[in-house]
Order: sequence, then structure tokens, then C-alpha cells
Amino acid sequence: MPTARKKQVSLSDTKYYHCISRCVRRAFLCGEDRFTGRSYEHRRDWVEEKLLTLAKVFCIEVCGYAVMSNHTHIVLYVDDKKAERLSDKAIVIRWHKLFKGNWLTQKYVNGNELSESEHSMLAADITEFRLRLASISWFMRVLNEDIARRANEEDGCTGRFWVGRFKSQALLDTAALAACMAYVDLNPIRARVTETLETSDYTSVKKRIECARQGKQPKSLRRFAGNPRENMPSGLPFDFTYYIQLVELTGRCMRSDKRGYISDSQPLLARLQIEPDNWLKLTTQFAKVFHGAVGRKQAMTDYCEHLNKKRRVNLTQCERLLG
Repeated sequence: MPTARKKQVSLSDTKYYHCISRCVRRAFLCGEDRFTGRSYEHRRDWVEEKLLTLAKVFCIEVCGYAVMSNHTHIVLYVDDKKAERLSDKAIVIRWHKLFKGNWLTQKYVNGNELSESEHSMLAADITEFRLRLASISWFMRVLNEDIARRANEEDGCTGRFWVGRFKSQALLDTAALAACMAYVDLNPIRARVTETLETSDYTSVKKRIECARQGKQPKSLRRFAGNPRENMPSGLPFDFTYYIQLVELTGRCMRSDKRGYISDSQPLLARLQIEPDNWLKLTTQFAKVFHGAVGRKQAMTDYCEHLNKKRRVNLTQCERLLG
């Protein structure tokens, strides 16, 4: 039996999660079906546009993504503190961008007077909406349901579009986060869809590179905040330049089909204390090597204790590859 979602998400241990959704039918989610010659490439636009739109509504930031021919990879950051800070009206307005709400929420946002009993019912609704806007399950549900409906309508069929529910992995520390983001950003290169990061369409790394050329970071993605330090602003805990260099060098090693060696001059890899050979395995086989939460021993132990898990799945692999 699949592990219940509530037993996989522990925001006290980490806010970062890797989510994977896979198409159920032989017909592609995107790309071109070599059996029929029909192109579904335009569906990549659907996924990317919907994903980045939801990030503006939910209290969840997108760290990385790759839209492949029959599956998607997404790295998310749950900002539950933001959900707690938002006013009741802001919560309802955000929810109405996703759903129509009910007569009571519509009455509230229109400024109509509410009775005492209506205020009580509304408070319960807002509490639920607040939790949902910081929920990975609801984020992925809204994303996948929208794409499934549009694809089914276009294909003229009904039934499941995705293989069951999405898969998720907790990324328990900086090493796991960096490795997973590199794995996601390099997916098209590993699949031989493209040869460079800047031509890797429908990925977060291409969007970041395009904005970097203008000296900016994309507003639709979680920003890089630099190396960990006191009074650190919210953002990814490493430097963007070092990250891009690291991913580029990793991609070169992968394309030459060699285990290779990544230069010690890369500050991010040295700081993460991961051996170059192990890094290559992490960034080419992340989803195969790990089937659950990922992080070093102490982070794994704390995570399992908080969720009352008896077994620390992946611990041996984490110790071998992450150190």
C-alpha cells in the first residue's frame, strides 16, 4: 500500500519536496507520438503556465521543474508561515482564484453584512482554505486535474490521465535539495531531448538563465539567497552562479557518458561534502536510487521520529551517497 501523504510531509523537518506525476496512457502528455505522428508539444505550455500561475495563488513556491514527454518533475517549497500571516479576506480571495467558493464566501468578499452564525461558519471555511493553500496535495491536485481535463477533452476520451496519485519525496537538507534540483534541471539532457541548459525548454533552469541574462531572478520561482548565513533572507540556500556552473559541469560529464570528475573549484559541491562520483549518480539516478525522504543520517532520524516511522528508508543509500 502507498504511504499516506500525511506520513510523508513533515514541515517541521523540511519545507522542500520533490513531486513526480506520470501519464497513464501510451499517448504522450507532451512531445510527439511516434506511432501516430500526432504532436502534443503544446501541452507543455499548459503545464508550465498552470504550474507558475498556481505558485502565485498557493503559499507554495516552485524551486525547480521539468516537463517531460510523459511525466513532470517539480521541486516545491511550502511557505506555511505565509499562509498563517495572510488576512482572512486575502485567503478567501486567493481561494476564489481557484474555485467559486460558496454563497457565504461570496457574500463575505462582496462586503455584505454577516450574522453571528454566518461568521462562525465562515471562520471554519477560512481555516480549511488556509490549510489547503499550504498543502502540496491540494497544489498537485489542482494542477493535475486541470491538465487531465484539458487533455481528455482534446483526446475525446474519459478516465484517468495520470498514474494514480503523484509521488513525493522530502528533501531533508541542502545536499538533498541541490542534488534533486540538479537531477530535475538535467532531465531533458539526460533524456537526449536537448544538449544545453539554455535550450532546455520547459525547465526552471532555462527560465532562470533567461532572467539571469538581464541581471534578474524570475519572480515566478523561488529565488537563490546565497550561502547560509545569519539573518539570511528567504530563498534557496546556495549561490545561483555556483549552482549553474555545477549543473553545467555535471551535464557535460553525463553527455560524454563518463563518470568524470568535477573540479574541486566548485564551492557548492565542496561545501556539500559530496564525492564527485556520488554526485554524478545522484544527479542521474535520483528517482531510482531514493524512494522516500532524502537527507543525511540525523535529518532522516528526526524526520522519522516526528512522523512516528519505525524504519528509516533510504538511510543506507543516503549515508553512502550524501555522506
